[in-house]
Amino acid sequence: MEEKETSWRFGSIRTIFSRCNVIHTFFWRKNTPTSHSNDFLDSRGFTLIEIITALGVISILATVILAAVNPLEQFRKAQDVKRKSDLGQIQRALESYYQDFDKYPAHTLSSYTINTSQDGDENTEVAWGETWAPYLDVLPSDPSSSKYYIYVVDDMNGYQSYRIYASLDRGVKDPDACQEPTGCPSAPTSCGTDPTTYCNFGLSSPNVSP
Repeated sequence: MEEKETSWRFGSIRTIFSRCNVIHTFFWRKNTPTSHSNDFLDSRGFTLIEIITALGVISILATVILAAVNPLEQFRKAQDVKRKSDLGQIQRALESYYQDFDKYPAHTLSSYTINTSQDGDENTEVAWGETWAPYLDVLPSDPSSSKYYIYVVDDMNGYQSYRIYASLDRGVKDPDACQEPTGCPSAPTSCGTDPTTYCNFGLSSPNVSP
C-alpha cells in the first residue's frame, strides 16, 4: 500500500514537470528567431519603413486637426466675446446711473473713461479696471494690454446720449462688428496704442447708434 502511494506521488510530480517543460518550449519557440527570414523580421517589431509611414500619417492628421480647430482664431473669438460682455455690463450700469441722475456721466478728456463729475474735474475719473460703486464692482478693461475701451458722452445735448467702443480682434469677420475698414463711423480714431487699432464694435444709448 505504501509503495503504491509513493509511486503515485512521483508520477504526479513527473507529470507537472513535463507540462512545465512543454510551456517553456512553446514560449521559447515563439520568441526565438527561426531559420525563416520572415519569422525573424516579425520578431524584431516594426520596420523602419513602417515607422516612417506611421509618422507621416500622424503628421498629416495633426495638420488637418490644427487647421480645423485653429487655436489662434479660437483665442481671438474668446477675447472678443469678453469685450462684448464687458460693454454690455457697462451699458447696463450707465442705464442705472441714468435712472438715478436723469443723465449719463461725463467722460474724461484724457482717457475717454467715465467721469462722475459734470464740471470736467479729472479727479473724479473712474479708470478702467477700478471700482465704480454702486454700479459696478469693477469697471471692465480690455483683455489686451495694447487696447482699451472708449466711453464718449454727448455733452452738447445735456448728457442724454453716449457711445462705448472696443476693438475686436477678428475685425470685420465678426458679424457684430462695424463693417467699415476704419471702424465705426462715429468712433474715435483708435481704441489702442496703435493708431490702426480701430474701434470696430460699439454700443450706445437708445437714442443714438454706434
